[in-house]
Amino acid sequence: MGDAMRSLIIGASGGIGGALCDALQARGAVVGLSRSRDGLDLLDEASIARVLGALEGPFDLIVVATGALQIGAATPEKSLRALNAEAMLAQFALNAVGPALVIKHALRLMPRGAPSRLAVLSARVGSIGDNRLGGWYSYRAAKAALNQLVHSAAIEAARSHPHAVLVALHPGTVATGLTAAHSGGHPAVSPETAAANLLAVLDGLTPADSGGFFDWQGEAVPW
Repeated sequence: MGDAMRSLIIGASGGIGGALCDALQARGAVVGLSRSRDGLDLLDEASIARVLGALEGPFDLIVVATGALQIGAATPEKSLRALNAEAMLAQFALNAVGPALVIKHALRLMPRGAPSRLAVLSARVGSIGDNRLGGWYSYRAAKAALNQLVHSAAIEAARSHPHAVLVALHPGTVATGLTAAHSGGHPAVSPETAAANLLAVLDGLTPADSGGFFDWQGEAVPW
């Protein structure tokens, strides 16, 4: 990705989203959107359509840096006994349906005849092939659904935007409010380091990678 980029960050008030905005300032113009500042609520498609509909494209880079591991009082489940339908639906609404609706309304903001990137933050725990511990049912399943949605969107987008790359990215364990209570002792990097890692991965992707699921090192993550 060259100089004078135009970037759009959804979830700019979060740790990773804010760090991405800061890092991208050196590359060109950045538009950062969030629920708190701009009223873009992933649980309300009308708000997504309104906020994104007011923007003029094209954007060279769009990142959906939203998500939540714990919603309200519902913590990640450790067993089947902890499953709760309302909590599961809340996870799907925020971590899968919301980003999919952003992609729906953001595709028109991407250039049709030039390279572009659209990345959605996923999580390695959404990998079915890499799941060896179980638990965290709702979050895992919502992220797995998100990966499928991104993969399908990439196939469709290739027809109208042949130079676009749509991917799901695992940022690693990042020291943010999302992970503070659930990192399990795993070493965490700063949001600034995570942002730099993610941008380095995005810089190296080509349309042949579109629809993939990659970690912060650029390695493919099993579905």
